Amino acid sequence: MKNLRVPKLSLLALAGLLAFASCKKDDDMKPEEAMVSAEDHARLETEMESVQDFVDAEAADPDLRTGNPSKSGNLANCATRTWNAATNTLTIDFGSTNCLCKDGKYRRGQIVAVFSGTWRKAGSTVVISLNNYFVNDNQHLGTKVITSLGNEDGTVNYKYTVHVQNASIVFTDGTTRNWNAHRQLERIAGQGTLTLQDDEYLVTGTSSGTNRRGKNYSSTIGTPLKKVFRLGCARTFIAGTVTITNSRKNSLELNYDPTGTEACDKTASVTYNGKTRLITLR
Repeated sequence: MKNLRVPKLSLLALAGLLAFASCKKDDDMKPEEAMVSAEDHARLETEMESVQDFVDAEAADPDLRTGNPSKSGNLANCATRTWNAATNTLTIDFGSTNCLCKDGKYRRGQIVAVFSGTWRKAGSTVVISLNNYFVNDNQHLGTKVITSLGNEDGTVNYKYTVHVQNASIVFTDGTTRNWNAHRQLERIAGQGTLTLQDDEYLVTGTSSGTNRRGKNYSSTIGTPLKKVFRLGCARTFIAGTVTITNSRKNSLELNYDPTGTEACDKTASVTYNGKTRLITLR
């Protein structure tokens, strides 16, 4: 297999899907509760980012395809990786008992990525699935399909789509949160380099799901979300807006750049019913 690569960006980090809970009165959404639920959902979805980070780091390692059992510095000592050349499949295995990872989270189970064609060539795909996968004892399920929209040659902006299908988290208290998403990502800086530090992405798209209270929601990215990877910026977006709507058509807007400066901070704003509040993203 030649030139096996996945996008340097983990997409669901880019996805930024934010759900909110409906309030006690079905026809009256309280903004305080909506903001808490939105922040909580954003934090939960960072694991889908981590999943692709793991795949990205291992798939980009040229030793992977030689059968070298070593691994990138992204994985904990208690995790292993294997490559099946016959099926173009990468398996990252955290074992059957909790494995303490470098981000401080405990994981067990497997991440499985199946590649089709030469990665970053137009039409090529990678399908990422989770096998008995737990993070801090919460079970994560779902499939992520990444499709390249054009060749990666370092001279033009690279674009790809992401479909998140039947994703859910089953929490230790028995509650569940579900979602699906469709995203298009464009890398606007960092082409032709191996480091993440100079990468910048724009993200557009929609999502829908059900929060842990059983309330349906949908989200639409308005102004494209901007993600940069320089030090201090990588864990959230620095710009862009998302409109989140519940099943009764009540909406709020989350703005990642309320100051208009694209600062690398965790400050965002939420606007509901004409009123705006600043919040701090975890």
